[in-house]
Amino acid sequence: MKVVIMESLGISEEEMREHQKRFASQGVTFEEYERTADTEQLIAQAKDADAMILANMPMPAEVIRACPKLKLIDVAFTGVDHVGIDAAKEAGITVCNASGYSNEAVAELAVGMAVSLARNIRDVEARCRAHGTKDGLVGFELKGKTIGIVGLGKIGTRTAELFSAFGAHILATSRTHHEDAPKKIRQTDLETLLQTSDIVVLHCPLTEETRGMIDMARLKLMKPSAFLINLARGPVVVAADLARALEEGVIAGAALDVFDKEPPLDETEPLLTAPHTLLTPHVAFATTQSMSLRAEIVFDNLSRFMEGRPENVVC
Repeated sequence: MKVVIMESLGISEEEMREHQKRFASQGVTFEEYERTADTEQLIAQAKDADAMILANMPMPAEVIRACPKLKLIDVAFTGVDHVGIDAAKEAGITVCNASGYSNEAVAELAVGMAVSLARNIRDVEARCRAHGTKDGLVGFELKGKTIGIVGLGKIGTRTAELFSAFGAHILATSRTHHEDAPKKIRQTDLETLLQTSDIVVLHCPLTEETRGMIDMARLKLMKPSAFLINLARGPVVVAADLARALEEGVIAGAALDVFDKEPPLDETEPLLTAPHTLLTPHVAFATTQSMSLRAEIVFDNLSRFMEGRPENVVC
């Protein structure tokens, strides 16, 4: 069995070899490549592979259709919207993900971004370096504020727990009502959440229903003093609408870790020049601990698939 690892999994060479060692007696060979967006190169690398491991690099349907032996796409990521799922379904290829590996990492960044926005950390740091003072940059505490969480999965629930520790009130909305959600989380509809929350945190998946969900009409439902944090997927938010909302003072600020395309961002990205923003290049999932955990999940997925009992199956 040939397994191609299409990009770095963010772990040490020693960790990688330890994971691969588990398969030595089963005749599995591994080939590792540097990330690329070149379709012809991707096809050349994967055309005779039985299994493919990748993280968040785009894997076009064209490449998948050019790999006749491929039986497994093992995604070291939670979302799989960057993979040609329809092509995988057509060919009967199993697609697994690494759901759960970054729950803590993403939830902690949500809190970090909220604190940064609430306390004007970017601006006061710049002011300090310029030999200035705090004048005009006094922030607020999270205690007593209302945090609205869109998407009450494991990450959303963990985010709620962390904000609750600050003494914040928690609202949440999700595709389904979660009967087992902690009592401190009050579940409501999206419109009520947007109108009521001081900070809105997006943790929902990207679907046809959520694509473009946060547009100008929805932004205008929010308080002028409110902040938006997007740790979901970029296209959940209409970037041009958010940039205009920030310029016009419709909301007070935003923190974003995801965009319509993977960083590096184009110079034309409207949020790069929008005021009152904190931007990070899709780092929410990336901690030392989460990288190790996702590699463990990915190689467990491979092992279970070979045993005929695949886990974390997306399709």
